[in-house]
Amino acid sequence: MGVGRFCVQRRRRTGTITIAAASVLGLVATLGGCGLTGGSGEVTLKLVAADYGDSAANSSQKYWDKLVEAYEEEHAGVHVDVTVYSWNDVDAKVKEMVDAGNPPDMAQIGAYADYAAKDLLYEADDLLSIPVQADLVAQLADAGQVNGVQYGIPFASSTRLLFYNKTLFQKAGLNAPTTWQELAADAEALKADGVKYPYALPLGAEEAQAETMQWLLSGGGGYTDAELGTYSIDSTENVATFNWLKNNLVGKGLTGPVTPGRLNRAEAFSAFAAGDVGMLNGHPSLMQMAAKKGVKFGMVPMPGREGPTKVSMGVADWMTAFKQNGHAEQVGDFLDFVYDKENVLDFSREYDLLPVTNSASTVMSGAPQDADLKPFLEQLALSELYPVGRTSWAAVSAGVKKRIGGAVASGGSPSAILGQLQATASRAESAE
Repeated sequence: MGVGRFCVQRRRRTGTITIAAASVLGLVATLGGCGLTGGSGEVTLKLVAADYGDSAANSSQKYWDKLVEAYEEEHAGVHVDVTVYSWNDVDAKVKEMVDAGNPPDMAQIGAYADYAAKDLLYEADDLLSIPVQADLVAQLADAGQVNGVQYGIPFASSTRLLFYNKTLFQKAGLNAPTTWQELAADAEALKADGVKYPYALPLGAEEAQAETMQWLLSGGGGYTDAELGTYSIDSTENVATFNWLKNNLVGKGLTGPVTPGRLNRAEAFSAFAAGDVGMLNGHPSLMQMAAKKGVKFGMVPMPGREGPTKVSMGVADWMTAFKQNGHAEQVGDFLDFVYDKENVLDFSREYDLLPVTNSASTVMSGAPQDADLKPFLEQLALSELYPVGRTSWAAVSAGVKKRIGGAVASGGSPSAILGQLQATASRAESAE
């Protein structure tokens, strides 16, 4: 049990000093001793977090440094040591620490179910105050549960919309599509105009599970059966969706020069920002990326068979807290601070992400400065998230990344590939 577990009394705030307020008041905390444990009344919390920035100028390390400075100013005896890693490394780094028997107090990562299954994590009830728990977007909080108990605390969220290049669409005399048939027709017209990627379909290893889920949902299916709670990857609806993709987009040369199974999301986004893509599914960060390159774009809900998709794909990243060091009180108090409305707003605005609290979402929905994120906020209420509460999801996601591109490849069989993925899911479920 960590030093000072019972020495530092958890103090409930009547008014949180947010980053902005701390700046106004001129409060400066000395961080030189951060990471060191002092006397018997001092506790150092270690947090490993992911980097949402795209350069050193907006690294998440800067966000956390400011937040910790403000927190430590009003919490004498509690230090927070934050280490930020790229998304390519952070999950693996945390796993290494856990496997070595030295987990951080907190980890802000992409998954939580495996750690919860091994009884390594605190429940959210052990950490967060009731007002903070109540403020979490219910849909996201529910996705953080394993067997009805919440272990994953949503930290950031996002949804997908169909982005289209307004300049290319105007040149071809097109309107944004609302159905699959219109999307295919638009892609045909864009191809005739010489557009490199009429519809960019990134089914490469980087994020194939996301593009796949968006298309499954638009076809009335998904990874799981909502009523039965079981995997339904090879359902009739899902097979029909991938048959349509193979025959009406990929087979007709409407997805560009790179085979979908080899096209990664980052490459597709870069191509869109370069003006080479007519349409693709994108999340909020693509707005800034495209705007920087001068690309004029529009955004609409993903087209479906008969009209706009009624269910969008939602994604959440997770804050977790490991039990080993025994700092539940201090961790809980720090997380209450992290989830303060102004701090959530600061983070969401810095990285073009959707807030995970109702209070911050309400502000963003009505603030002119956040108008570009409003369509994504509206989709969040209609979204479905990955089945991250299942320890089997890691194996299923890996399988999708490896195999799904073959479903739309020349000579590929959607029913066979989806059947293989269903078998992978069944085996992973049996191993839980």
